[in-house]
Amino acid sequence: MSRHIVVLHRWRDRHARYEDYLDHRTHHVTYVTTELARDSVPAGAAAVLTVHATDDTAAVWRAVTELRARFGPPARLLALNEGDLDTAAVIRERLGCAGQRPAELARFRDKLTMNRIVSDAGVPTPRFADAPDERAVRAFAGRHGLPVVVKPRRGTASRGVVRLASEADLPQLAALPPEPRLVQAYCPDEIVHIDGLWTGDHLGPWRASRYVNTCVDFTQGQALGSVEIDDPELLGALGRFTAQVAGALSTDPWVFHLEAFVGTAADGRPAIRFLEAGYRVGGAEIPFVWREVHGIDLMRAAADIQLGRTVDVPVPALWRTGGWLLVPSPVPAPCRVLSHELPAPEDPAEAPYAVVVPAVGQVIPRVGGYEHVGARFRFRGDSSGEVEKAVLRTAAQFRLECVPQPEHLGGGRPACGLDR
Repeated sequence: MSRHIVVLHRWRDRHARYEDYLDHRTHHVTYVTTELARDSVPAGAAAVLTVHATDDTAAVWRAVTELRARFGPPARLLALNEGDLDTAAVIRERLGCAGQRPAELARFRDKLTMNRIVSDAGVPTPRFADAPDERAVRAFAGRHGLPVVVKPRRGTASRGVVRLASEADLPQLAALPPEPRLVQAYCPDEIVHIDGLWTGDHLGPWRASRYVNTCVDFTQGQALGSVEIDDPELLGALGRFTAQVAGALSTDPWVFHLEAFVGTAADGRPAIRFLEAGYRVGGAEIPFVWREVHGIDLMRAAADIQLGRTVDVPVPALWRTGGWLLVPSPVPAPCRVLSHELPAPEDPAEAPYAVVVPAVGQVIPRVGGYEHVGARFRFRGDSSGEVEKAVLRTAAQFRLECVPQPEHLGGGRPACGLDR
């Protein structure tokens, strides 16, 4: 039976392969997207409407209302980007269609609610509190000391994260735009991310990775990389931690992107504390690495969950090691690319297997997130050490030259992707 299914889509690249998840010949699959992402909508779409931004709930509602008039009430609404989860939940509630509603989503989007649930389940977390205003942050710092980290309760991609290291930094709070925030005790430990599937009662396939630099560093102009971990002792501890967190947040299947602090306890064992969790496939190059290195499409699993299907993703008997690197533009976007260069390594194993770099003359738009950046690289190898060496070499040797570009001019050719 033909059904109407609406997809909220914002990627220019092929992060999700919607035509593999939905039969566009059997169903009316319609898309609400942006001009920047329109070219990556499948050719079999029943209709495509564009909005300025897919997290603009009012604009998306107008588009969905038009599509509903043409194709009937949507049976499902699919949104795979974290930035669109809130909009999708609101629209589902208005439509009365199946799927996650705002109340169900809150534990995955509101960092205060999330930390309370995880902490109540016995998972170690840094001290935290609601931060509705400057007075609350100062009171927290007075009780627990500095430094502290202040962040939006519904932020993504490290947007608006501020570290306050001393009393001299506290006046920064007055300049922050009003929105609900969380304050946490600063944790100096290494940050890892864990990605995979929770089946509802146990872990499906999952991988843990170390960051090279941090997401906050990336917002300040430094490269950001990631290398999958192959240390058996650490992986054992991270697996137990991940199962505890995933089960605390939901007894239903979900695809997760978790972040955690990893230090060393007095007895030498890993000491792991919760940072945050996302109800979605990890960003940056994670969906590509999972498909290309591990043979698993996490986006398909996330789509199946939102579409009400049974999720069955086998765990590979043998894992290779993957990694990725993002290089920011050398000047703030929008900017036009003048040149780029990456010398070939002496050891072929140190070369990225995939490169997405803007063509000379292309304008890198000011969009935010991890897709529209200076350059993106993906790596694979037989060990963490091998992949990390390749990531660090690429970060050190890649050169990109850009000049500021007035936003009203636009133009430029699309990015060129090279698979090796």
